[in-house]
Amino acid sequence: MSNGFPIFTGENGLVGYDSEELIDLFLESTADGICMVDMEDRYIRVNQMYTKIFGYTEEDIIGKRLYEFLNPDIVVDTIEAVKRGKSFHNIVTQRYHKNGTELDVAVSYSPFRNSLGEIIAIIAIYRDITNSLNTERELKRTKELYQLITDNTSDLILVFSKDQKIVYVSPSFQKVFGLIPEDQIGRSILDFVKKDGVKAFQRKLKRLLESEEPLLFQHKMRSTTGELVYAEYNITPIFNENNEIESYVSVGRNITERIKNDEAIRNLDRLSIIGQLAAGVAHEIRNPLTSLKGFSKLLRSSGDRATQEYYLSIITDELDRIDLIVNEFMSLAKPQAIQFEEVNLLSIIESTVKILHPQALLHNVQIMNNFHAKDIILLCSPHQLKQVFVNFLKNAIEAMPGGGIVNINVKKLSDNRVQINFKDEGIGIDTELMHFLGTPFYTTKDKGIGLGLTVSNKIIQEHNGTMKIESQKGQGTTVCVELEHI
Repeated sequence: MSNGFPIFTGENGLVGYDSEELIDLFLESTADGICMVDMEDRYIRVNQMYTKIFGYTEEDIIGKRLYEFLNPDIVVDTIEAVKRGKSFHNIVTQRYHKNGTELDVAVSYSPFRNSLGEIIAIIAIYRDITNSLNTERELKRTKELYQLITDNTSDLILVFSKDQKIVYVSPSFQKVFGLIPEDQIGRSILDFVKKDGVKAFQRKLKRLLESEEPLLFQHKMRSTTGELVYAEYNITPIFNENNEIESYVSVGRNITERIKNDEAIRNLDRLSIIGQLAAGVAHEIRNPLTSLKGFSKLLRSSGDRATQEYYLSIITDELDRIDLIVNEFMSLAKPQAIQFEEVNLLSIIESTVKILHPQALLHNVQIMNNFHAKDIILLCSPHQLKQVFVNFLKNAIEAMPGGGIVNINVKKLSDNRVQINFKDEGIGIDTELMHFLGTPFYTTKDKGIGLGLTVSNKIIQEHNGTMKIESQKGQGTTVCVELEHI
């Protein structure tokens, strides 16, 4: 062997190169392992990368036959085909390192010819692809594991892109909604949102895009069989390698049974409120009824046209008063479908105060509205919020057996939030009892059922709001509610 490229001597003749140094430089600088094997299958040349890949030195290899090494995938037919002039490229196979470790390699075989075009050796080029194949295998195993999980989980998993196109739907959607997953790919996520809820959903996505924080919300949809299904979803952004939001994954679960149970508890609380308000409503109706009876008798005995008109106007006013009281009471008593709509918060509060007005009169309580803004529009269920506010005001009235003032303060905060404070001058709550507030069926009242604050807190949470209670014994109580406004 010369200092440069090897010189081959044999029956095929002598071949030499003037560019030995250039060829040596190429062999030692390439990232692939290269070896040359003569026509008798003996190693005659290897580069440094070949020895690095397989762990053998040149002394270990040169002059040895190809089959003397641990090589589980030597294909005699392939070697013989190369000797006949055929080439093979990127054959993925396994070889062994000197220490016995199995390697994944990509091999290319080519015939090496002399100046006469005669094949005098075989060149094999090896690339170690063990790490990349291991990564592919791991990714495949991970994908299979995730596929196994998503195919068998009861959770509703859905992935959609930034342009709101669905790219994946778990099989659980077919079990819950009767929707075939493959048929949903490419559809817009907005196809599953009611028309009147599209704007609200887009606002939620915009907030998610800005905050990059997971979003929790509830959604109801009818299955293909017509059954109404309630689901709770957690939408989380998926980031690419540039830390940019690329898509979203939504994980939901069927909460229909929970919603039905919650609704039963709310109805129980609502019926309790109605029973406790009934006495006040009856008292408030009795006063205008007395006036009606009196002026009806006067109307019969009077022959003066102007006097009759005056009496009729009083009777009409008293009837309108009864009608208002009964309508407000019935709006609370009548079961209402849960439906979010755009409503002015101030109108909800004013309507609630009208319901509680008879109760307040009975207890010598004044309810004062302090609104620091005119139009505060909420996307909400007005009947549910009315039930919440009735609970707060009723508690405030009952906390002042000797009478007093309940102040309702409303003010806008930053970030589209509004704060509503209900402050009374009542007896307050012991510090050691504060942590029990909101516990189902816990109550300090003789006739209470202990569901008011539990239901109220749940409703406020469903409106993406918060509730906080501050109280000290003998210094009154303040209930602070924060909600989102449009």
